[in-house]
Amino acid sequence: MKIQYNTGQQQRVAIARALMNDSPLILADEPTGNLDSESTEQAYSLLRNINRHKGTTFVIVNHDMHIAAKSDRIIEILDGQIKRDFMIEKNRREVWNNISPCNCFLKREE
Repeated sequence: MKIQYNTGQQQRVAIARALMNDSPLILADEPTGNLDSESTEQAYSLLRNINRHKGTTFVIVNHDMHIAAKSDRIIEILDGQIKRDFMIEKNRREVWNNISPCNCFLKREE
């Protein structure tokens, strides 16, 4: 008997597998791409809590700027070149979480 999983379930399992090794660095390519918006928020909240409490670094490829704005650093790549690279200050995070994704870019100060 073959069990069929929908893509959202497969992504949840993939996230769980990545976390279970307790690695200091996790690379994730669109880890929530096929999840609904509520599940996406829950998954990123979990990753954020693991980052804060265990110090795990997550490098996440993502096309959703609303989710990207929740990170500490955003590197935007266009045609293989870094277009923007900036840090989001911790005290500004709540402000960034509540603004439109199209307004999420600041020029990084050298």
